[in-house]
Amino acid sequence: MTTIALITGATRGIGHATAKLLAENGVTAILGARDPVRGEEAAGPLGLPYVRLDVTEPDSVRAAAAWIGREHGRLDILINNAGITVPDGPPSGTTAEEARRVYETNVFGVIEVTNAMLPLLRRSPAGRIVNVSSERGSLGRALDLGHPLWPMLNLAYTSAKAALNMITIAYAKELWNTPIKVNAVDPGWVRTDINDNAGTKSPEEGAAPIVDMALLGSDGPTAAFVQHEGPLPW
Repeated sequence: MTTIALITGATRGIGHATAKLLAENGVTAILGARDPVRGEEAAGPLGLPYVRLDVTEPDSVRAAAAWIGREHGRLDILINNAGITVPDGPPSGTTAEEARRVYETNVFGVIEVTNAMLPLLRRSPAGRIVNVSSERGSLGRALDLGHPLWPMLNLAYTSAKAALNMITIAYAKELWNTPIKVNAVDPGWVRTDINDNAGTKSPEEGAAPIVDMALLGSDGPTAAFVQHEGPLPW
């Protein structure tokens, strides 16, 4: 039985690299794309399907879930990868509108997509939900004066990732006694458009721990927050 996965925000960067790595592992990885043209351009060379999916548009999310249900009957892996940010700066310089815009994608979009896809994941013999988080959302790291992340603020992005971590825990607790495992992954500082390609890792390197958690065995964890180097403090 072919494993079916959906990756949001998959037309470029980490999402696209994740789809490629999953396909190399025999997974039918569906690329979620806001723009159908970009979806076709990203999925075509990989020989993979795409579906129009804008995580900030509930109708788009529901339509994508209905399409996956018709085409595949179930979903085995959901990777909530879509995310945006705003420039770093002091919290006092962050507007509520900036924070609201980040939360629409990074927080509310995850809830919208997860709830829409959960009935399909429940049909899987071993569903997996992977939320692409960030070490910058770790409260433990944020309060470590000796850590390189100490001077980095960005209230909108960091608080949204912290919220995503709690969302991960909440879904993991709801699904605790089911075959569905829910985990958060920090891909590291990856060269993507979101940081003007200033990262130190390639998209493929960032995608590797995401794929590891997506293909997690039955003896793997749930409610975990990890990076390539190992577990992270919440």
